[in-house]
Amino acid sequence: MVEESESIRQKVAHYLDDFDSSISIIINLILVGLIFLSSAIFVIETYPITTSFVSQLQTIDKVIIWIFTIEYLIRFWCADSKLKFIFSSYSFIDILAILPLFIGLIDIRYIRILRWFRVLRLIRLIKLQTSLLKIQSEDTIILVRIFLLLFCLIFIYAGAIYQIEHKTNPQVFKDFFDALYFSVVTMTTVGFGDIIPLSKEGKILTVIMIFSGVIFIPWQISILTQKIFQITQQNDKVCSYCGLKSHDRDANFCKICSTKL
Repeated sequence: MVEESESIRQKVAHYLDDFDSSISIIINLILVGLIFLSSAIFVIETYPITTSFVSQLQTIDKVIIWIFTIEYLIRFWCADSKLKFIFSSYSFIDILAILPLFIGLIDIRYIRILRWFRVLRLIRLIKLQTSLLKIQSEDTIILVRIFLLLFCLIFIYAGAIYQIEHKTNPQVFKDFFDALYFSVVTMTTVGFGDIIPLSKEGKILTVIMIFSGVIFIPWQISILTQKIFQITQQNDKVCSYCGLKSHDRDANFCKICSTKL
């Protein structure tokens, strides 16, 4: 009986974390869709909509939170080390995603977008190759991770500044787009000055946004530029021994097994 229970636990864990079966792919695609839907609901609710529509969106969001809660409990049950699972970065993000269900005081649904990193491994299934940049699946993961980091950071800052400033400064931060515009302008240090936070908390967050923009964006762009340059310098030669496809244009031998190309 114990062995049967252990077998079921391992199988469920496999479906949640591995992507070598159609069931696991479908499960994780559904989770991606729910993350996107939850983020979209948060954005839509910042615009003037009817009370009935708001009620419908809130009902859908509650269902999504319960699904995330059940998923978290299942992952906890499947974990070999419960303590290690609780203190993992993924677990922390998952807790933030379901926290509004139990607190209800602060709307932090925009943080759920970080859960996209859990399913980032789905990109490994994409057989992507362009004739222009010769992008392989491995390169796709790196490029998408960079864009996803930038997008998530801007989205979270936009959600946070909207939550902080909308109540005290509703004429300036009317909806999510105003917050998104402010976040992009602030993080890129353009600083037009047409949108200004009034609250102390908003000003503190703005300073954090500026510092992270100055440090994080150039760093990620430099990685992206280096990666694109590296990709464009590679040729289509395939090693006859180990099968490696990416080699420098002037390479005569495989950089893995030293076989002549």
